[in-house]
Amino acid sequence: MTIEVSVRFAPDREFILTPRERVGADEARRWLDQQFAELGAEPMRASGKVLIADKVLAVAAAAGADLFERDAAWANRYAASVVAALGRDTVRVETDTSMVTY
Repeated sequence: MTIEVSVRFAPDREFILTPRERVGADEARRWLDQQFAELGAEPMRASGKVLIADKVLAVAAAAGADLFERDAAWANRYAASVVAALGRDTVRVETDTSMVTY
């Protein structure tokens, strides 16, 4: 079974990540919560409610392509957390169109 997270910032700027580790769903959500706060990500909904898919998108957008490119360990942890938190083996995150599909 293929486990893969694709993160796109622009049509010519995309990262295909295959997590080398597995994390539990609770640990994944905690890590995404921590990154959301540390990176200064903003809620996408006017209500302020942050759904897990919104958080996955917001963390990628706040991190930017540069963090994915320069920190392979962080990118791997992001990918592992995304698949665990969403409960899906294949996820596509498009920051340029604000879409998460699986």
